[in-house]
Amino acid sequence: MIVAVELGLIYAIMALGVYLTFRILNFPDLTVDGSFTTGAAVASIMIINGYSPVVSTVAAFGAGLVAGWITGILHTKGKINGLLAGILTMIALYSINLRIMGRANLPLLREDTLITPLRDAGLLGTAMAVVVFSLFALAVKFVIDWFLHTDVGLAMQATGDNEEMIRSFGVSTDRMKILGLALSNGLVGLCGALIAQYQGFADIGMGIGLILAGLASVIIGQAIFGSRLIIIASLAVVLGSVLYRVVIQLALQAGLNPNDMKLISAVLVVIALVLPQWKLFKRIGGLANMRKSLTGAGAKG
Repeated sequence: MIVAVELGLIYAIMALGVYLTFRILNFPDLTVDGSFTTGAAVASIMIINGYSPVVSTVAAFGAGLVAGWITGILHTKGKINGLLAGILTMIALYSINLRIMGRANLPLLREDTLITPLRDAGLLGTAMAVVVFSLFALAVKFVIDWFLHTDVGLAMQATGDNEEMIRSFGVSTDRMKILGLALSNGLVGLCGALIAQYQGFADIGMGIGLILAGLASVIIGQAIFGSRLIIIASLAVVLGSVLYRVVIQLALQAGLNPNDMKLISAVLVVIALVLPQWKLFKRIGGLANMRKSLTGAGAKG
């Protein structure tokens, strides 16, 4: 179960990226499935070629930034529907990722990575590793909290809330969307790099369906832990990611087929979306926030 918590904390970085587009910008970004693998591919090939794991991970973040920027350009300058722009970038990234990797799978088992010190010290799967990953996830969360309270961050929030209104104040909503998409996919690429180093390989199919996990983390986390303030909403995303991985782990321990994980993820999201609309659950205080989350009363402040 500790491994599930570790994975949940690492994937929380990806979920925070999804939070930026899904909740803050109100943008359905499917680039995530491709940019996650892009981050893993860039970090892995650089590590294999002798670059420092830190430099490789930063480069993965940059590659994710570029992927998100392309989606933003397609949507704002190319006037392509947001959903379609994300799909187009995601599909293009599949071929680009294969070009970067050179093959469908890159093993990192004999390479020094950011995870190697923890693995060599026998700390993976222990409370110490949970503390380390928690500190990293919380550091990213606090940076996002800070950013969303800057002038640019507030303009980005307003773009997601009421695009026409904030445009009337002279704010370039196109720039806000491009910046938000770039930051979101930068975080996703960073997460992909960390997951590749954690599991010891990068695979061309590792990002397929990942947007579902991100949405599940955001929706479930904010439904249970709240979303009224930015600082609470982002923390809820981190906790939601951990809870999601724990539920998946419990499902596996219950004997469910690992091949059914995508189905289980979809069912979890459907449950989170449907239950709050039932009268019985509307009366339960803890789930009341879930309804607000679904009706768009996301975190602002």
